[in-house]
Amino acid sequence: MKNLNILFAGFGGQGVLFAGKVVAYAALIANKQLSWLPSYGPEMRGGTANCSVFIAMNLPSFDKFINAVEPGGIVIVDSSLIDKKVERDDVTVYYVPSTSLADENGVNGLSNMILIGKLFKEVCMADG
Repeated sequence: MKNLNILFAGFGGQGVLFAGKVVAYAALIANKQLSWLPSYGPEMRGGTANCSVFIAMNLPSFDKFINAVEPGGIVIVDSSLIDKKVERDDVTVYYVPSTSLADENGVNGLSNMILIGKLFKEVCMADG
C-alpha cells in the first residue's frame, strides 16, 4: 500500500476525530506504521476539527482545506451538506451524500462511517 496522508475535516459533533481513530485502528490491524494527531479547538461541538488522517464534512472545512490537498490526491465530499464543486483538476473527487444516506437508513450520526467506507473502497481496495 502506498503512503497516505489523510485529513478528515468537519465541525464538532460529526465524528471527525472518531473517524480518524477508526482509520488508525484499521491501519494498526493491518500492521501499518501510522500516526494519529488529533487537532481541535475549545469549541469542540460546532467548531471546526481535523485530524491527520481530506474528507470534507462541512462547507467551512471544505473551503479551509481544499487547496491543501496535494496534486494527485483524493477528495471525498459529503454532498448532502456541501453544494460546492471542486474546481481543481489535479485531484480525484467523489461526492457522497453521506448525511442523507445515514438519515434515510436510520443511522443518524454515522455519516463519517459512510465516508470511511468510500475511502477504503477507493484507496485500499484499489491497491489490492
